[in-house]
Amino acid sequence: MTAGTSCLPHVSRMFARRVHPSAACVLATLLVPLAGCAPGSSLPPLPRPSNTAYRLGVGDQLRVLTYNELQLSNTFIVGDNGQIAFPLIGTIPAMGLTTSQLETDIASRLASKGILNHPSISVEVTQYRPIFVLGEVSHPGQYPYMPGMTTLSAVALAGGYTYRAVTGYAGAVRNNGTNETVEGRLARDSLLQPGDVITIYERYF
Repeated sequence: MTAGTSCLPHVSRMFARRVHPSAACVLATLLVPLAGCAPGSSLPPLPRPSNTAYRLGVGDQLRVLTYNELQLSNTFIVGDNGQIAFPLIGTIPAMGLTTSQLETDIASRLASKGILNHPSISVEVTQYRPIFVLGEVSHPGQYPYMPGMTTLSAVALAGGYTYRAVTGYAGAVRNNGTNETVEGRLARDSLLQPGDVITIYERYF
């Protein structure tokens, strides 16, 4: 048997018991390439979320408070164009900004238009954009993001693994509030980010 078949000890033992040794050698050799390219295994690990301030993205729901100005306080959703529609000053870019940056931008626009002299603005995220869980879970689909969510808790929301699932890791595509995305591999305890698209792979055998 070739050296490469050592990565499939359980397969080799099964063949040794049930199949003629020469046939077992051929079959195990054919399976080695599959074992060496398990789905998603070649992806680099996805970097852990940084400790920098969260950047807004499409689908985030925001509460904007303009102190002493109730008519300028409301809940907004970052639209597909990456903007929010704010009373009296129109659309404002939000995608890729932190809440502090958006506060400053809104205050500056209100002041420059002469609407308020010294506006005091507060912006907070009331609902993050959802995550998506695809592949070998019982109920693939869209789920609400919660701070502290891990790969495993996302799988639990999606009804758990199917019997065909690769359970040791998952793939993910991440967008950090910009138009750029990164793809990588997640461990079971990896922290997720809003908007992550997670794929649970199907094992070959």
